Amino acid sequence: MLGVARRFGQRSATTPMIYKFKSAASGDVIMLGPHGDDMLRLLGREPAAKGIVEARDMPAAIAALRAAIERAERRAAAPGSGAPPGSAPPEGETEPAVRLRRRLWPMIDMLERAQRADVPVVWGA
Repeated sequence: MLGVARRFGQRSATTPMIYKFKSAASGDVIMLGPHGDDMLRLLGREPAAKGIVEARDMPAAIAALRAAIERAERRAAAPGSGAPPGSAPPEGETEPAVRLRRRLWPMIDMLERAQRADVPVVWGA
């Protein structure tokens, strides 16, 4: 049955969703499902397998992502928020968590390039 589901573009319960954002103005940006879902929610959209960000909507999208990064960085810098920047990761973790700035930077770059070229960003098409 898994072969049939893949053949028709459906995903099985064990296959994670992957977003592939595309624009004629830049290379593709690929995000795992949960990260793509979170990013779309930051844009005020419900997660969906297909979608588009029109050039006219990009200034607001870029501003929303940058504002989310600023909020996350303020929370991380607040007293009592956890380990100070540059400290060792918590016991049992070998890598520090990926910060929101690093996770969203490729999408912000894509949106800025697409806005300058006046072309949309699409996914799932």
